[in-house]
Amino acid sequence: MSIEAGKVVQFHYDLFINDTQIESSRSGEPMAYLHGSQNIISGLETALAGHVTGDHVEATIAPEQGYGLREDNRVQRISAKYLKHAGKLKPGMQVQVSTDQGPRLVTVVKVGLKSVDVDGNHPLAGETLRFVVDIVDVRDATAEEKSHGHAHGVGGHHH
Repeated sequence: MSIEAGKVVQFHYDLFINDTQIESSRSGEPMAYLHGSQNIISGLETALAGHVTGDHVEATIAPEQGYGLREDNRVQRISAKYLKHAGKLKPGMQVQVSTDQGPRLVTVVKVGLKSVDVDGNHPLAGETLRFVVDIVDVRDATAEEKSHGHAHGVGGHHH
C-alpha cells in the first residue's frame, strides 16, 4: 500500500541541519501522521508520497517547504510583565505568549529590566533540513481519523 491522501503513515526519522543531527525518533515509538492533512511539513509529506512500508527515504527540504524563511519583523520587544508566568527568563528559552491569533511559542533573544526581545520565527525557520526516514507502516485511515484530520493511537494524537 503506497502513501497517498487518506493513509496513516508511521515512520522513524533522523533530522539533520548541515551534518549535525538535531533530532531523532528512533529511541521511542514511530511518528504517525495522516497523509494529505498537513500534519507534517509540506516538503517531507511530498517526499514520502508514493513510498511503501519498509522504504528508506532521504530528503533535503528547502526552508520554503520546511518551517519557512526567517522574517526579521517577527523579532519584537515586549514588556517583561507579559512573561511573568514563565519565571526567570534566559536567552534561548521558549515561552508562550498570547497574540491576536491565539497562543504562540516564541524564543527569548535578550532580557532587559523591563522588556524582553523575543523571536516569533520557528526555531528551524531559514534552515535547510535533511531527513532520513524509515517507513514502518502504511494503512487506511479510520473514518474518525479522517474527520479529525490526524492519526490516532501509537505515534499519533491521543484523545
